[in-house]
Amino acid sequence: MKKRAQNVQRERIPAEQLEAELKRVRRQGQYRNTMRATIYALIVVAAVTILVATLWLPVLKIYGNSMTPTLNESDIVFSVKSAEFKTGDVVAFYYENKLLVKRCIAGPADWVNIDGEGNVSVNGVQLDEPYITEKALGDCNIPLPYQVPEDRYFVMGDHRATSADSRNSVIGCVAEEQVVGKIVFRVWPLKGIGRVN
Repeated sequence: MKKRAQNVQRERIPAEQLEAELKRVRRQGQYRNTMRATIYALIVVAAVTILVATLWLPVLKIYGNSMTPTLNESDIVFSVKSAEFKTGDVVAFYYENKLLVKRCIAGPADWVNIDGEGNVSVNGVQLDEPYITEKALGDCNIPLPYQVPEDRYFVMGDHRATSADSRNSVIGCVAEEQVVGKIVFRVWPLKGIGRVN
């Protein structure tokens, strides 16, 4: 009987130790709940970000040099979904499963003319183009002056000598349904961060 009482005494845990163990178990449960809530929040934020980027604000990476000096290879830009474009807007559009970026020069039913020195006129008015560094007629095989078809846009790259664009019938004018959006903001590289004009 005495041995049994001693065994019972040995198995008793002090109240402080029991309280400490209880606190540890509670903290462990709170930690799990916090981790679970954090993971759910991150998943929701990621899903919303992907949805916004896909539907309203696509993020694009620039390949090639047809838009230099405005945009350079490896620049990362935001585009905004839009149904209306004006002369001077930089737009991204699909062409044969590729994404191209060019500048909108003229809209539906406008007349475009380019002289031998590369001066561009729309509806008889020569464009002021501060965004280009050199003018060139480039790879042009369309009859000039050229009237832009309905529901289409005449686009050109800023690097006129090398850009393949609406001046060549292979690419031609861009239909509204091809357009992804208007390029509005460069986010990379950091030294070039800012609005795209």
